[in-house]
Amino acid sequence: MIELSRAVYDDIVYHAYEGGEAEICGVLAGRHGDDGEPSVVERTYEAENVAETPEIRYLIDPEEQFELIETVEDDGLDVVGFYHSHPTGPTHPSETDAARATWPDHSYVICALDGYPFVGSWRWRGDDDGFEQETVSVRSER
Repeated sequence: MIELSRAVYDDIVYHAYEGGEAEICGVLAGRHGDDGEPSVVERTYEAENVAETPEIRYLIDPEEQFELIETVEDDGLDVVGFYHSHPTGPTHPSETDAARATWPDHSYVICALDGYPFVGSWRWRGDDDGFEQETVSVRSER
């Protein structure tokens, strides 16, 4: 399970809408859940999509990704995973998403905008096991 604050959920959806026809992407930070504990996302860190075809792919520049991870750690948080959008669907990871996933046991959140926004999450279990869908919980602010 992955838990998003309402602010994080809204950040992902608004960032996706701002991307228009291009996929957007970023890093999820908070507390990484292990042994059945949920991951808790406290903050998003937007990244530039440098893919050659951003309408159907996303790519975070490796140098920017390294800098974002350092920033996350400097802020006292863990990298929980990554997020990106699918402006015209699907609501699940594509074959390309699976081929490019490299962080086992981390979450990959997708915001699909084909109709009403859908935010789903999948944990990457590795090359042989692929993605496992996880429950997304949105926590109201207190």
